Amino acid sequence: MSIARESAKSRTHSLAKTALTPRLTSIMVLLFAMVSAMAVANVYFAQPLLDIMARDLNVSPSTVGLVVTLTQVGYALGLIFIVPLGDLWDRRKLIIGQLLLSAAALISASFAPTFSLLLIAMLIIGLMAVVVQVVVAFAATLAPEQQRGKVVGKITSGIVLGILLARFISGAMADFAGWRSVYFCSAAMMLLMAMILYYVMPPGAKSAPSSYRQLLLSLFGLFISERELRIRAALALLIFMAFSVLWTAMVFPLSSPPYALSHSQVGLFGLVGIAGALAASHAGQLADRGMGLKTTQIALALLLFSWLPIAFLPHSLWWLVIGVVILDFAVQAVHVTNQSIIFALRPDAQSRLVAGYMLFYSIGSAIGAISATLIYAYAGWLGVCALGAMISAVAMLFLHLTYRNHSTA
Repeated sequence: MSIARESAKSRTHSLAKTALTPRLTSIMVLLFAMVSAMAVANVYFAQPLLDIMARDLNVSPSTVGLVVTLTQVGYALGLIFIVPLGDLWDRRKLIIGQLLLSAAALISASFAPTFSLLLIAMLIIGLMAVVVQVVVAFAATLAPEQQRGKVVGKITSGIVLGILLARFISGAMADFAGWRSVYFCSAAMMLLMAMILYYVMPPGAKSAPSSYRQLLLSLFGLFISERELRIRAALALLIFMAFSVLWTAMVFPLSSPPYALSHSQVGLFGLVGIAGALAASHAGQLADRGMGLKTTQIALALLLFSWLPIAFLPHSLWWLVIGVVILDFAVQAVHVTNQSIIFALRPDAQSRLVAGYMLFYSIGSAIGAISATLIYAYAGWLGVCALGAMISAVAMLFLHLTYRNHSTA
């Protein structure tokens, strides 16, 4: 009798818990992907606008590069100090707050009368752009376990679209209405998305330690306790180093004879990566089926292979197109798989997991960009391709040695 009562009580509790869990609809996933695309685009808008900014604000071309640097610094700081707050505060309030602050910073950038004020605005824009990672972690929390990888893959596709479209959109808008219009229009979109999400996004309960200090300490503790996080973070560093090597150096041969493409034409060329990136969104579904390791192995092999057609750039744009599609597919497949795997580790620490993981993503991107410019100056395009292939080979070797005696993932 007692056992029957306990069983009934357990079933009732389980049903109540299920009923209280917010349902992640396809519309919500689409909105999350859209806001992620818009937010991450803010980080990349400035890259084709630097020469216009320099003329408008009367600064040297070498100095105006601080616009990009400060944005990336803000993003890195946000990963460490803001994204983990998603495990401490209501994620709904945190996301909306970040969107509103992002809009304020974008408006400030659009009206900045001096270069110094623009830099401050760009630092805050980068700081608030990490709302992308809070959104990804929130979606992973709301998604059913068997669909988590699929949901993360769809939102990651939105992020990739935002990155790839940002340069083209900002260049086109700057030609039409000036560089300031880019940030003003983006501010309007941030406000619009904040209003929509305010009415449709479910609340998110906190699940982290009770203090901010404990929260930050626990972020580092996750790297100590979670072996899979360490592995996937290292892979993120390597694949995005390779990704950054390509996209940083590619503008040099494309803008030189025999092609001599304009900046807007180079931006259009970058759109070819969309096909590969969208195809990679399905990698999360394979991770959901326990095929994360196999997916990663195949994707890294494709990443290494992609540098062969890319190396033919001086002779053929078509080979470059093929290589870029393969490379973008491979990088995003590993990225989606990585996130699907780490989100399954600790459901109570989604924001801290993504913060730690994406920090390595940022470090890899920065190292790749610096390395690409140095290698291109000394060894040309073939040197860049050799560097990218070497990084890809190191990633493959690292994965092989790491899982040689393990059958997990």
